[in-house]
Formats: sequence, C-alpha cells, structure tokens
Amino acid sequence: PSSDGLKKPTVKKDRSLREASGKKQGAQEGHEGVYLSVISKPDHTENHMHSDCDGCPYHDTCLAKACVKETRHEIDAVVTVDVTAHNLISVPECPMHGGSRTGSFPAGIRATVQYGKNLQAMVVAFNTVGAVSINRTHEILSSVFNIPLATGTIKNMVTRCADSLKGTYEKIRQKTASLGLIHCDETGSRIDGKTWWVHNASDRDYTYLSFNKKRGRIGMDAADVLPHARGIIVHDCWSSYWQYADVTHAVCCAHILRELNGVIENHPDQTWAPKFKKLLLDMKKSRDEAVREHKDELNSHQLSQYDAEYDDIIKTAYEENPVPETTGKKRGRKKKSKVLNLICRLDNYKESVCLFAKNFSVPFDNNQAERDLRMVKVKTKVSGCFRSEEGAQEYLTIMSYIGCANKHHINSFTAIREALNGNPDIIFG
Repeated sequence: PSSDGLKKPTVKKDRSLREASGKKQGAQEGHEGVYLSVISKPDHTENHMHSDCDGCPYHDTCLAKACVKETRHEIDAVVTVDVTAHNLISVPECPMHGGSRTGSFPAGIRATVQYGKNLQAMVVAFNTVGAVSINRTHEILSSVFNIPLATGTIKNMVTRCADSLKGTYEKIRQKTASLGLIHCDETGSRIDGKTWWVHNASDRDYTYLSFNKKRGRIGMDAADVLPHARGIIVHDCWSSYWQYADVTHAVCCAHILRELNGVIENHPDQTWAPKFKKLLLDMKKSRDEAVREHKDELNSHQLSQYDAEYDDIIKTAYEENPVPETTGKKRGRKKKSKVLNLICRLDNYKESVCLFAKNFSVPFDNNQAERDLRMVKVKTKVSGCFRSEEGAQEYLTIMSYIGCANKHHINSFTAIREALNGNPDIIFG
C-alpha cells in the first residue's frame, strides 16, 4: 500500500514471473494494428469550400459542379435522455362489444414516473463492473445526463438486479459443481468491518463467487461446489484443498515458479532451485510443442526422463536442506525453513505438480481463477469494504453472472439489461 512509502522489503518470498524480453516498446513487427475507422454511415455531412466562396453569388452553381477531394470523419457521442409517455386510452363505447374499453400498461410500467431498463443497466454496470461507488454514480448521472438519481434509488437498482439473478446464480453453482475441471482460489475482503473470504470456483465457461467468514474447508464447503466435485481441481496448494479426497489435484506451477524465483534471489547457495525452475519450463515447452502438433500426450521416453530428473533435483534439494532432527530435550517436530517446506511440498505432491505434462486438459497455471477474482480485489481497493453482508452477496451474484456472460461473448451491459428484462438465462443458451 502507498502508506508503506517507497521503502521496499529487502527479502522477498517470491518474485514476479515477468522477465525482460529485450523487445522495444509498443507493437511488434507483423502486428496488424488497430486504428480508428468509420463504424456507420454519417448522420450529418458538412461541405467545406474555399473561404473566397463565402457569400459568392455563384456558390451553389460551383458546388453542383465540384467534386469531393477528400473526406474526413468525426465520431462523437451524443448524450440524450429519452422519455416515453405511456397513455392509458379509454374508449367510452365500443361499437363491436359494447360498453367502455380501457387499455392496460405494459408489465414493466408500474409507477407514474420510473427509469427504463437501459438506464438501470448502466447504473448497475457502473457500480459492479466499473467499481464506481454509489455517490460517484449519482454525480456522473447528474452532471452528464442531468438526471437527479438518488443514491437510494441506485442501491435499489443494484438490489433488484441481484434479486432477478437468484435462480441463475444457483444454476451457475450447479453447473460449476459438475465441471470436469475446476479452478479454485480465494481472496480476503472487508465486509461489515471484518475480514471475510471470497471463494472462487470457475472454468473457461462459468464463474461462481461466494463468501464466508472462513478461508479453509468450512468456507469451501459452504460454497457447496467442491463437496460435489469428482473431476480435477486446480489450486495453489493451500492445505484445505487437499482435504477433498474424491478429486484429482493439480497444483498451479506459476505459484511454484514465483517461489523458486524468491529462493534463487534470496538464497544463492541453493543450487537445486534454478534446476527445478528449468525443469518446469522445459516440461511446459515440451507440452506446448506437443499441443501444436495435435498430440494428446508426451511420449513415454520424455515422461521417464523428466521423472528421473525431478527425483534427482529433489534429492539434491534435501542434501542442501536436511530435515532437522528431533531431540529429546524438546517435544514435537523441529520447525522447518520456508525453503525446506517448499521442497517437501514438491516431493509430496509430485504427481499433482507434473499432472499438466501428463494430462493436456490440465493447465500449467491457475490464472483462470486469479482473473475471475481480480474484480473483487479492484472493488475492495476502490471502495475499501462492503458495508453489509447483503451488499457483498449482491455484488458476487451479479459478478458471477457477468463473468459467465463475458465468457459466452455477451458484453456486461447487454447481460445486465437482459437480467432486468427477466431473461438472465441467456448465458446458458
């Protein structure tokens, strides 16, 4: 945080995986490029003649004979407020059926004055996807659209959207629980003045976010996804995930690489760490090449070679970091160093670390879960906290739905508008 000032810790547990590429900044050679283009027919056309033509009696005659030498387009946005008046018509005497006949308002028109679905969808998108606070949303709408939308009304719009998604939110949970491969992660957030934990279960098609006071098994069980899972779960090796015995575990190798970078920088005497890092990257390179060649697996020779190299490096790691022996003077196990703890994890969970090389449906990292949780961190950073459990649940319900919609190539605004129109199940279509 900025309160720490410019002083950084001298010892870091891990390091970023990003390294200097040596390439120049900006687009690289061969990049197609993105440029501003005309996206529709012009709404207005203006002709610009020479200044000498202004006020000339032959202006129109010359314009009729002239040709367009060059055209330039100016794309702008026009901010307007569209008001529709719904009139209830009453016919005093119907010539066909007799008696008076009075029409009825559309189902969504319930008040004398109310806001339309487009405006409501924009408000909800500001507050959730845009992480804009209720007060700032009020200020933007008041200044740009000249709509004096009350902060309480903004909150009610978000609540109504979340309420319309309760059934869809449950369907997302059921879909996620039945997935063959689930990305799992958790992150802390402040809710009602206390630290709560947001739990994520997702894949490339679905996102399910929930929250609980507990980070571990209790919070995961409360999300009601992992207790039903029977496939593969990808995680960062957090101990609570290993308590699920009916699944196959895959460890995020990106987390391991970050820890290895920390060991390499802070402990130069650890010769095993750069070797293990190279091994992981070599395995990933071989897997990527096999995928490009449309292969389903690495050949047995490659796997046995990597397997033997893995064991040799772990053996060297233990030699450089022997397990402390217990003595009779003090009860219990001796405390291990962080480096030794990492070595033990790599040794104990070898199959889960290497699963990506044996099963190509398993990713090398857990970036999917981290991306799905990123907006929660942004919202927490912008707002500081959620004031209530109800507000947190509304946010996670809407963001779970929007996460699924985006993965199905539906933009956030359209998804929210469809939810407010009573059609939230478009994400399952």
